[in-house]
Formats: sequence, structure tokens, C-alpha cells
Amino acid sequence: MMKYVFFAVCGLIMSATCCAQRKQIGDARTILKSGKNIEQAEKLMTDLLKDKANEENTRIYDIWLQAVEKQYLALNEKMYIKEKVDTTKFFDLAKRMFVIAERLDSIDAKPDKNGKSNPEYRKSNAAKMQGYRPNIYYGGAHHLKKGDFKTAFDFFEMYLDCDRQPLFTGYDFMYKDPKMGEVAYWATYCGYRMNDPVLVLRHASTAQRDEQKLEYTLQYMAEAWEKLKDDSMYTATLWQGFKKYPKSNYFFPRLMDNYNRRGNYEMADSVVNEALKTDTLNELFLFAKSMVMLNLKKYGDCLKFSDQLIALNPNLADIYYNGGIACLNIAQRMDSRKYKKQIKKMYERARPYMEKYREMAPDEKDKWAPALYRIYFNLNMGKQFDEIDKILRK
Repeated sequence: MMKYVFFAVCGLIMSATCCAQRKQIGDARTILKSGKNIEQAEKLMTDLLKDKANEENTRIYDIWLQAVEKQYLALNEKMYIKEKVDTTKFFDLAKRMFVIAERLDSIDAKPDKNGKSNPEYRKSNAAKMQGYRPNIYYGGAHHLKKGDFKTAFDFFEMYLDCDRQPLFTGYDFMYKDPKMGEVAYWATYCGYRMNDPVLVLRHASTAQRDEQKLEYTLQYMAEAWEKLKDDSMYTATLWQGFKKYPKSNYFFPRLMDNYNRRGNYEMADSVVNEALKTDTLNELFLFAKSMVMLNLKKYGDCLKFSDQLIALNPNLADIYYNGGIACLNIAQRMDSRKYKKQIKKMYERARPYMEKYREMAPDEKDKWAPALYRIYFNLNMGKQFDEIDKILRK
């Protein structure tokens, strides 16, 4: 007997729940028809969805979507006639429509017992959402301008994510939407501003479609790989940027530093040779070439490129140091028993380089003082030698 009572009670509860659900749906539809207090229609639907039994009820999602859409259109109309509106709310409504539409589609497209999927709402909702999609981009731009990079990223990512959403099957946004590259760039930029290398890289491949901002995209990518300690990808990205933008102040110096730091001077030389092909008179490239020649112990070549750069710009202190050190090393390599005159000439040649370097970089005494000590000692310049000796003894 108790068993039958239990089932009867359950039946009454379910019946009451269904009646309440139908009433709320009916009330929401009435509100939507009236066009007033639309927020209440939305609340009725979100309240229903708190019950797990309603989680996959497409009617509820459909009415919820209509409620949000009506709020969105009301604000859009006010904006059209130049009335002041809450812009943030407007874009949030646009974003919420996409969340609801995509959730509705995921439920609506579930296969039936025969394994067939025949979504009822997809075609109309996809067409409608495509029309609203530009405002997802503008929502991202709105939050970007405010400096809210996290929210801006979410908007930009939602715009990009439409390409993989089943709701938009057949739209092929990745190939047919020319704005994908630009939106991906802004998503990448937001990741960079948030100092999040994973977010920087998430849409970076698509961001590279935006040729106008490609130089910046590659910079953000390089820094992201560096933060993730992926030296292989960091180097590859620097190479990619250098080949595309050889005169950029970003890629060339970092690529050179990357190889010099590891003592891979041959690769550093190959980089600077590629750079010089694009501009034989570039001061940065010539200085880098002199440094590489110094590191490779090709002192004659170092001296040649140092002189070339000095002729172009006599106001760069470090190039005098390179020239002076090259002369000293050439002298040191010679056999003092056979080449006394030549050795003396190299010290004499080194002297003006190092004295000029001292004049231009007086605080770098750890570099010029030992060099001048050798020069003055080998040239028997007693007075100058004594001065440097005192400096080194301090």
C-alpha cells in the first residue's frame, strides 16, 4: 500500500512541477509579446534552468535567447537614434546571446535514438547570430579601450571561436571572414598585455594573417616562447621576424644576442651577413659585424669593419674599443723576434683608438685602462704609463 502512495505522491509532485514550468514559460511568452519588463522574462527562464531536470529543455533556451535578444535590440535602437545607453551592457547582451545560442544548438543537435541529428533551431539562429557577430568584435574593442584586457580577450576569442562552433557549420569563417586575422591579433595583444604567454600563442597563427601588424605579432610570440623557456621556438620566431623585417630594432639584436650568449659566433656571423645584404651601410649591422669578427678572432676583418663604421659615424664610442683591441691582438700574435717594427706599428695604431674610447667613455676604465697600459708600456711612453698604472692600482 505504501508503495502505491509513494508513486502517487511522486506523480503529484511531477505534475505540479510541469504545471509550474508551463506557467513560467507562458508568463515569459506573454512578457515578450508585451515588449515590457523583458528582464523578467529572462529571469523566469534562468530560474527554470536552475533545476537540473530542465538543463536540456530547448524551449526554455529558445525563450531565454528571445528575451536577451529583445533587450539587445532595444538598446541597439536607442543607439541608432543617438540616445545615451550603457554600452558595456549592450555588448554583454550580445555576448550572452552567443553563449545561449551555442548552448541551445549543442542540445538541439543531439542525435535521436536512431543516431540522426536534425537541429530545429540551427539554421535560423546561425543566420541571426552572424548578423550580430560584428558587435562581438566591437565589444572586445570597447573593453580594450578601457584597458580591461581579460574581458576584451574573451570577446575577441568568442568572435574567433565561431569558426569551430557547430552552430555555424558551413560558414567557414576562418577562410571567408577577412577580419579573422585582425581579431586574432587583438586577442594576441591582450594576452601580451596580461603577461600570459599561453594566451599570446593561442591565436597567434591566425594573427599572422594581419600583415599590417605582423611585426608586432612576431615580437609578442618571441617573448612568449622566451617566457616559456622554449629556446628552439624563440630562435625560430626571431629568424622569422628577422627575415621579414631585417631592419627592425627588435629581431636582429635579439637574434645576435641569442647566438653570442651561447658562443655560437658562426651563426651570429651568418645573421649579420644576411643583414648586410639588405643594407651595407647600416651602422648597427657594421658594429655587429666588427663584434663577431672580434669574437671569431678575425682581427684584420674586425679592424676593417671598425674603420668603415668610424668613417660613417665617428660618434660611437664602442667601435673605437673594437678597433683598438683588434690592433692589440694582431700585435700579440706576431713573433716579437721577427716583427718588432710591425708590432710597434700595431701598438701605435691601437693608441688613437683607445685614447678616443677613453675620452668618449671615461667611466669604462675597466676596459680602456688595461689596454692603454699595454700600449704605453710597449711604446715606452713613461709619463702616460705612470698615469695608467696609478689608475689601475686604485
